[in-house]
Amino acid sequence: MSVLLFGVSHRSAPVEVLERLAVSDHDRPKLVDDLLSSRSISEAMLVSTCNRVEIYAVVDAFHPALEAVGGVLGDHSGMTINEMTRHAYVRYSEAAVEHLFTVAAGLDSMVVGEQQILGQIRNAYLNADANRSAGRVLHELAQQALRVGKRVHTETGIDRAGASVVSVALHRAAAVRGDAPMRRAVVVGAGAMGALATAQLAREGVTDMVVINRTIDNAEHLAGNVAANHGINVRGAGLDELPSVMAAADVVVTCTGSVGTVVGVGEVHSALAGRICPEPLVICDLGLPRNVDPVAGRLPGVHIVDIEGLRGDSETQAAENDTLAARGIVAGELADYLTHQRQAEVTPTVAALRQRAADVVEAEILRLETRLPELDDPSRDEVAKTVRRVVDKLLHAPTVRVKQLASTPNGDHYAEALRELFELKPGAAEAVSATDHLGPDPLGPVAGDTPADAAEK
Repeated sequence: MSVLLFGVSHRSAPVEVLERLAVSDHDRPKLVDDLLSSRSISEAMLVSTCNRVEIYAVVDAFHPALEAVGGVLGDHSGMTINEMTRHAYVRYSEAAVEHLFTVAAGLDSMVVGEQQILGQIRNAYLNADANRSAGRVLHELAQQALRVGKRVHTETGIDRAGASVVSVALHRAAAVRGDAPMRRAVVVGAGAMGALATAQLAREGVTDMVVINRTIDNAEHLAGNVAANHGINVRGAGLDELPSVMAAADVVVTCTGSVGTVVGVGEVHSALAGRICPEPLVICDLGLPRNVDPVAGRLPGVHIVDIEGLRGDSETQAAENDTLAARGIVAGELADYLTHQRQAEVTPTVAALRQRAADVVEAEILRLETRLPELDDPSRDEVAKTVRRVVDKLLHAPTVRVKQLASTPNGDHYAEALRELFELKPGAAEAVSATDHLGPDPLGPVAGDTPADAAEK
């Protein structure tokens, strides 16, 4: 079994394509179920964020699995295979593992070093576990990826060098406003990304803030937390107040998970009609799909900063030394993970070989007892011990060596040769390990306790 990755991200596709492929939390279970309905896919995990959609699947054959993944995403997005493949990337086996570790480390993010992605991977993993779509392979892979990400942020300064997407967007907004300070802000969305936006706005000097959400209770809850943590004036409100609060705002940040438009041209036009300050209304649209109707950006006095506009910003690059250090950690962790996996793959074969040897020894001892019934118990035991010692010594060198060779490239070939040489029955190795535990509790401390537990969905 190998890992197949099919992905589309800000590096490979325009926002329009990402919007069509974006998967909501509501749609996620159905897509995963559709993936698992394929005979070639046994496990699946779906990562969907504001700038990437990635499917990690455990497969037994590359081409049938790739066709199945493409079909599921095509049905979801309404895109043809040809349309998707122009913007997609595919990784298989070791390359898929390396990509996930790189993503978890924040090295593939629009803002290099941002921590949100670590929480997003964690959420994807916990969803896969809850939906029972993650087996032994994805449990181990996801948990190791979380460890890699946590280690990178702990041992390097990459998270300090790479500000969040929110920070970069706000710096862009400040540049648009020039010398005019940002004191009044509106945040549309009370989820994890909204929490990040409110915290960053408070650090940027905002003193008056309104949190807007469809569910007013959620907006008020976040507002209360911000007020308590930062000591500024914050209140929660519903969508019906959006035009009036935007009219008085210096900056608006939208970061909801809504599939449709949240801030339309009508709301923006109404806000402009009630606006008394001369500075432009700056809207930072951090949603995917877009939360703000792009047409609103054509209105006079409105400037929209969106995901597309953040591409190539100088502030999105972390310090070179920290990036190199992070890549070194990823490379080392990848090598250790692959070595462990290769050795783990050969272990059932070694166990099956020793079991076969033990069966042969027992059969021969029984045969000896039938041929020499007069043999006394001490003599029989000594013969049995001698035979077992001989077998153990004969098997010691090849089993130790095959474990060593398993950690090398194409190491699985040695296990295959061992099965062929000793005529191990197909499935014997798998049967030995069939009762293996799937690994640590996925809800335990390894999968949690990350610096990005409050990341966006």
